Amino acid sequence: MSYGRMTWALAAGAALITACVAEAGPLRKGRDTTQHEIASGGLTRSYEMHRPDSLKGPAPLIIMLHGGGGSGKNGVKMTGFNELADAEGFTVVYPDGTSKRGPFLTWNAGHCCASALEQQVDDVGFLSDLIDDLVAKGIADPDRVYVTGMSNGAMMTHRAGRELSSRVAAIAPVVGAVFGDEAPAATPVPALIITGLKDQNVPVEGGYSKKQARRGGAPNDLPYAPAEAAFDYWMGANGCQREAKAKTTDTYTLRTGKQCAAPVRWVSLTEGGHAWPGGRKGSRKGDAPVEDFNASEVIWAFFKAQSR
Repeated sequence: MSYGRMTWALAAGAALITACVAEAGPLRKGRDTTQHEIASGGLTRSYEMHRPDSLKGPAPLIIMLHGGGGSGKNGVKMTGFNELADAEGFTVVYPDGTSKRGPFLTWNAGHCCASALEQQVDDVGFLSDLIDDLVAKGIADPDRVYVTGMSNGAMMTHRAGRELSSRVAAIAPVVGAVFGDEAPAATPVPALIITGLKDQNVPVEGGYSKKQARRGGAPNDLPYAPAEAAFDYWMGANGCQREAKAKTTDTYTLRTGKQCAAPVRWVSLTEGGHAWPGGRKGSRKGDAPVEDFNASEVIWAFFKAQSR
Protein backbone atom coordinates (compact mmCIF):
# COMPACT_ATOMS: atom_id res chain seq x y z
CA MET A 1 0.00 0.00 0.00
CA SER A 2 1.38 3.41 -0.93
CA TYR A 3 2.15 6.15 1.58
CA GLY A 4 -0.74 8.31 0.36
CA ARG A 5 -3.29 5.48 0.46
CA MET A 6 -2.19 4.32 3.91
CA THR A 7 -2.25 7.82 5.38
CA TRP A 8 -5.69 8.40 3.88
CA ALA A 9 -7.02 5.12 5.26
CA LEU A 10 -6.16 6.08 8.83
CA ALA A 11 -6.90 9.78 8.51
CA ALA A 12 -10.34 9.12 7.10
CA GLY A 13 -11.11 6.71 9.91
CA ALA A 14 -10.27 8.95 12.88
CA ALA A 15 -8.34 12.09 11.88
CA LEU A 16 -5.13 10.11 12.48
CA ILE A 17 -3.59 9.12 13.25
CA THR A 18 23.17 12.89 34.75
CA ALA A 19 26.01 11.79 33.06
CA CYS A 20 29.15 13.10 31.44
CA VAL A 21 28.54 13.29 27.73
CA ALA A 22 31.30 13.08 25.13
CA GLU A 23 30.87 12.67 21.37
CA ALA A 24 33.57 10.68 19.63
CA GLY A 25 32.47 11.67 16.13
CA PRO A 26 31.61 9.36 13.25
CA LEU A 27 33.53 6.10 13.29
CA ARG A 28 32.71 4.97 9.79
CA LYS A 29 30.48 5.72 6.87
CA GLY A 30 28.06 3.02 5.83
CA ARG A 31 25.82 2.88 2.80
CA ASP A 32 23.01 4.68 4.61
CA THR A 33 24.24 5.55 8.08
CA THR A 34 27.17 6.82 10.10
CA GLN A 35 28.11 5.14 13.37
CA HIS A 36 28.70 7.22 16.50
CA GLU A 37 29.59 6.80 20.17
CA ILE A 38 28.56 8.82 23.21
CA ALA A 39 29.48 8.47 26.89
CA SER A 40 26.47 8.12 29.17
CA GLY A 41 26.02 6.69 32.65
CA GLY A 42 29.61 5.49 32.80
CA LEU A 43 29.24 3.48 29.60
CA THR A 44 30.23 4.06 26.00
CA ARG A 45 27.01 3.86 24.01
CA SER A 46 26.70 3.56 20.25
CA TYR A 47 24.14 4.48 17.62
CA GLU A 48 23.63 4.59 13.87
CA MET A 49 22.46 7.87 12.32
CA HIS A 50 20.94 8.70 8.96
CA ARG A 51 20.71 12.41 8.17
CA PRO A 52 19.71 13.39 4.63
CA ASP A 53 22.21 15.57 2.80
CA SER A 54 19.41 18.09 2.16
CA LEU A 55 19.17 18.97 5.88
CA LYS A 56 21.19 22.03 6.87
CA GLY A 57 19.92 22.82 10.38
CA PRO A 58 17.81 21.43 13.23
CA ALA A 59 15.21 19.00 11.91
CA PRO A 60 12.71 16.48 13.26
CA LEU A 61 14.39 13.50 14.92
CA ILE A 62 13.10 9.94 15.15
CA ILE A 63 14.80 7.65 17.66
CA MET A 64 14.15 4.03 16.67
CA LEU A 65 14.79 1.39 19.37
CA HIS A 66 15.50 -2.18 18.23
CA GLY A 67 13.98 -5.26 19.82
CA GLY A 68 15.65 -7.59 22.32
CA GLY A 69 18.61 -9.32 20.69
CA GLY A 70 18.67 -6.81 17.85
CA SER A 71 20.84 -3.76 17.19
CA GLY A 72 20.74 -0.35 15.58
CA LYS A 73 21.75 -1.92 12.28
CA ASN A 74 18.84 -4.32 12.69
CA GLY A 75 16.50 -1.32 13.08
CA VAL A 76 17.80 0.17 9.84
CA LYS A 77 17.11 -3.10 8.03
CA MET A 78 13.63 -3.65 9.41
CA THR A 79 11.97 -0.25 9.14
CA GLY A 80 12.92 1.51 5.92
CA PHE A 81 13.04 4.80 7.82
CA ASN A 82 16.15 5.96 5.95
CA GLU A 83 14.34 6.16 2.63
CA LEU A 84 11.40 7.90 4.27
CA ALA A 85 13.76 10.38 5.95
CA ASP A 86 15.22 11.29 2.56
CA ALA A 87 11.76 11.88 1.12
CA GLU A 88 10.31 13.74 4.11
CA GLY A 89 13.28 15.59 5.59
CA PHE A 90 14.02 14.23 9.06
CA THR A 91 16.95 12.62 10.86
CA VAL A 92 16.67 9.10 12.25
CA VAL A 93 18.96 7.49 14.81
CA TYR A 94 19.11 3.82 15.77
CA PRO A 95 20.73 3.42 19.23
CA ASP A 96 22.17 0.13 20.47
CA GLY A 97 21.05 -1.45 23.71
CA THR A 98 23.55 -3.12 26.04
CA SER A 99 24.69 -6.64 26.86
CA LYS A 100 26.63 -8.12 29.77
CA ARG A 101 28.36 -10.38 27.30
CA GLY A 102 27.90 -11.30 23.67
CA PRO A 103 25.76 -9.65 20.99
CA PHE A 104 22.32 -10.01 22.67
CA LEU A 105 21.46 -6.32 23.20
CA THR A 106 18.47 -5.25 25.29
CA TRP A 107 16.84 -2.21 26.92
CA ASN A 108 15.96 -1.68 30.58
CA ALA A 109 12.27 -1.04 30.16
CA GLY A 110 11.58 -1.26 33.91
CA HIS A 111 10.49 -4.91 34.12
CA CYS A 112 12.26 -6.27 31.01
CA CYS A 113 14.64 -7.32 29.54
CA ALA A 114 17.63 -9.61 30.19
CA SER A 115 20.97 -8.06 31.21
CA ALA A 116 19.88 -4.43 30.72
CA LEU A 117 17.28 -5.01 33.43
CA GLU A 118 19.58 -7.16 35.58
CA GLN A 119 22.37 -4.55 35.45
CA GLN A 120 19.87 -1.69 35.91
CA VAL A 121 21.30 0.16 32.92
CA ASP A 122 20.16 3.79 32.83
CA ASP A 123 18.64 3.74 29.36
CA VAL A 124 16.37 6.70 30.14
CA GLY A 125 19.49 8.70 30.97
CA PHE A 126 21.13 7.51 27.74
CA LEU A 127 18.20 8.66 25.61
CA SER A 128 18.11 11.99 27.43
CA ASP A 129 21.86 12.45 26.87
CA LEU A 130 21.50 11.50 23.22
CA ILE A 131 18.74 14.06 22.70
CA ASP A 132 20.79 16.75 24.47
CA ASP A 133 23.82 16.02 22.30
CA LEU A 134 21.93 16.05 19.00
CA VAL A 135 20.12 19.26 19.95
CA ALA A 136 23.39 20.93 20.99
CA LYS A 137 24.95 19.98 17.64
CA GLY A 138 22.08 21.60 15.72
CA ILE A 139 20.91 18.26 14.34
CA ALA A 140 17.65 17.82 16.25
CA ASP A 141 14.80 20.28 16.69
CA PRO A 142 14.10 20.06 20.45
CA ASP A 143 10.36 20.49 19.84
CA ARG A 144 10.18 17.62 17.34
CA VAL A 145 11.89 14.63 18.95
CA TYR A 146 10.00 11.35 18.51
CA VAL A 147 10.59 7.83 19.85
CA THR A 148 9.48 4.54 18.36
CA GLY A 149 10.64 0.97 18.83
CA MET A 150 9.79 -2.69 18.43
CA SER A 151 9.18 -5.34 21.11
CA ASN A 152 11.62 -4.65 23.99
CA GLY A 153 12.32 -1.39 22.15
CA ALA A 154 8.60 -0.63 22.24
CA MET A 155 8.56 -1.26 26.00
CA MET A 156 11.45 1.21 26.25
CA THR A 157 9.48 3.62 24.08
CA HIS A 158 6.63 3.53 26.60
CA ARG A 159 9.14 4.23 29.37
CA ALA A 160 10.71 7.11 27.45
CA GLY A 161 7.26 8.60 26.94
CA ARG A 162 6.56 8.41 30.67
CA GLU A 163 9.93 9.56 32.01
CA LEU A 164 10.95 11.97 29.27
CA SER A 165 7.51 13.42 28.66
CA SER A 166 8.89 16.98 28.67
CA ARG A 167 11.46 16.10 25.99
CA VAL A 168 9.52 13.86 23.61
CA ALA A 169 6.91 15.18 21.18
CA ALA A 170 5.28 11.78 20.48
CA ILE A 171 5.83 8.03 20.78
CA ALA A 172 4.91 5.00 18.71
CA PRO A 173 5.54 1.60 20.35
CA VAL A 174 5.22 -1.36 17.95
CA VAL A 175 4.43 -4.92 19.15
CA GLY A 176 5.41 -4.06 22.72
CA ALA A 177 3.66 -3.92 26.08
CA VAL A 178 3.34 -2.25 29.45
CA PHE A 179 3.28 -4.13 32.76
CA GLY A 180 0.36 -2.51 34.59
CA ASP A 181 2.12 -0.64 37.40
CA GLU A 182 3.44 2.36 35.46
CA ALA A 183 3.50 5.75 37.18
CA PRO A 184 1.68 8.60 35.46
CA ALA A 185 3.61 10.65 32.94
CA ALA A 186 4.33 14.18 34.13
CA THR A 187 2.77 15.69 30.98
CA PRO A 188 0.60 14.32 28.16
CA VAL A 189 2.43 12.68 25.24
CA PRO A 190 0.83 11.85 21.88
CA ALA A 191 0.86 8.06 21.49
CA LEU A 192 0.30 5.73 18.54
CA ILE A 193 0.30 2.07 19.61
CA ILE A 194 0.59 -0.74 17.05
CA THR A 195 0.02 -4.39 17.97
CA GLY A 196 -0.42 -7.65 16.08
CA LEU A 197 -3.34 -9.89 16.98
CA LYS A 198 -1.31 -12.99 16.05
CA ASP A 199 1.78 -11.99 18.03
CA GLN A 200 3.02 -14.95 20.10
CA ASN A 201 6.09 -13.19 21.53
CA VAL A 202 4.19 -10.35 23.19
CA PRO A 203 0.68 -11.82 23.30
CA VAL A 204 -2.27 -9.45 23.00
CA GLU A 205 -3.91 -11.19 25.96
CA GLY A 206 -0.83 -10.55 28.12
CA GLY A 207 1.35 -12.94 30.11
CA TYR A 208 4.59 -14.43 28.83
CA SER A 209 5.47 -15.50 25.33
CA LYS A 210 4.85 -19.15 24.52
CA LYS A 211 8.59 -19.82 24.74
CA GLN A 212 8.82 -18.12 28.15
CA ALA A 213 5.71 -19.89 29.38
CA ARG A 214 7.19 -23.30 28.53
CA ARG A 215 10.15 -22.38 30.74
CA GLY A 216 7.90 -21.26 33.59
CA GLY A 217 8.30 -17.55 32.85
CA ALA A 218 11.33 -15.29 32.61
CA PRO A 219 13.84 -15.18 35.51
CA ASN A 220 13.69 -11.44 36.13
CA ASP A 221 10.97 -10.10 33.83
CA LEU A 222 7.38 -9.53 34.85
CA PRO A 223 4.60 -10.88 32.61
CA TYR A 224 3.18 -8.44 30.10
CA ALA A 225 -0.12 -6.70 30.72
CA PRO A 226 -2.77 -7.19 28.00
CA ALA A 227 -2.37 -4.92 24.98
CA GLU A 228 -5.41 -2.89 26.01
CA ALA A 229 -3.54 -1.80 29.15
CA ALA A 230 -1.17 0.31 27.05
CA PHE A 231 -4.10 2.05 25.37
CA ASP A 232 -5.80 2.56 28.73
CA TYR A 233 -2.59 3.95 30.25
CA TRP A 234 -2.16 6.64 27.60
CA MET A 235 -5.88 7.40 27.59
CA GLY A 236 -5.52 8.21 31.29
CA ALA A 237 -2.15 9.96 31.00
CA ASN A 238 -3.47 12.17 28.22
CA GLY A 239 -6.72 13.01 29.97
CA CYS A 240 -9.03 11.47 27.37
CA GLN A 241 -12.70 11.80 28.33
CA ARG A 242 -14.02 8.95 26.21
CA GLU A 243 -13.27 6.61 23.34
CA ALA A 244 -14.52 7.12 19.81
CA LYS A 245 -16.31 4.36 17.95
CA ALA A 246 -13.71 1.90 16.70
CA LYS A 247 -13.03 1.67 12.97
CA THR A 248 -12.50 -1.85 11.66
CA THR A 249 -11.27 -2.93 8.24
CA ASP A 250 -9.98 -6.25 6.92
CA THR A 251 -6.47 -5.09 7.84
CA TYR A 252 -6.80 -3.39 11.23
CA THR A 253 -8.96 -2.04 14.03
CA LEU A 254 -8.33 1.56 15.03
CA ARG A 255 -9.35 2.77 18.49
CA THR A 256 -9.07 6.46 19.28
CA GLY A 257 -9.31 8.62 22.39
CA LYS A 258 -11.63 11.61 22.32
CA GLN A 259 -11.35 14.95 24.08
CA CYS A 260 -7.71 14.26 24.97
CA ALA A 261 -4.97 16.68 25.99
CA ALA A 262 -2.79 14.75 23.50
CA PRO A 263 -3.94 12.22 20.87
CA VAL A 264 -4.05 8.49 21.54
CA ARG A 265 -4.41 5.88 18.75
CA TRP A 266 -4.30 2.10 18.96
CA VAL A 267 -3.99 0.06 15.76
CA SER A 268 -4.36 -3.70 16.12
CA LEU A 269 -3.46 -5.61 12.97
CA THR A 270 -5.65 -8.59 12.11
CA GLU A 271 -2.82 -10.68 10.63
CA GLY A 272 0.02 -8.99 12.47
CA GLY A 273 2.66 -11.09 14.20
CA HIS A 274 5.84 -10.14 16.05
CA ALA A 275 7.39 -8.08 13.27
CA TRP A 276 7.66 -4.52 11.97
CA PRO A 277 4.57 -4.13 9.76
CA GLY A 278 5.39 -3.37 6.16
CA GLY A 279 9.12 -3.79 6.79
CA ARG A 280 11.60 -6.66 6.67
CA LYS A 281 12.09 -9.62 8.97
CA GLY A 282 14.36 -8.84 11.87
CA SER A 283 15.94 -12.29 11.81
CA ARG A 284 15.83 -15.50 9.78
CA LYS A 285 13.52 -17.16 12.30
CA GLY A 286 11.42 -14.06 12.94
CA ASP A 287 7.80 -13.57 11.94
CA ALA A 288 7.11 -12.30 8.44
CA PRO A 289 5.76 -8.72 8.47
CA VAL A 290 2.34 -8.01 7.06
CA GLU A 291 2.50 -6.31 3.67
CA ASP A 292 -0.78 -4.38 3.72
CA PHE A 293 0.17 -1.91 6.48
CA ASN A 294 3.36 0.18 6.48
CA ALA A 295 4.14 1.06 10.10
CA SER A 296 6.97 3.47 9.26
CA GLU A 297 4.80 5.56 6.96
CA VAL A 298 1.87 5.61 9.36
CA ILE A 299 4.14 6.48 12.30
CA TRP A 300 5.71 9.38 10.43
CA ALA A 301 2.29 10.67 9.37
CA PHE A 302 1.34 10.70 13.07
CA PHE A 303 4.65 12.17 14.27
CA LYS A 304 4.85 15.06 11.83
CA ALA A 305 1.52 16.40 13.08
CA GLN A 306 2.90 16.62 16.66
CA SER A 307 5.29 19.09 18.29
CA ARG A 308 6.02 20.20 21.84
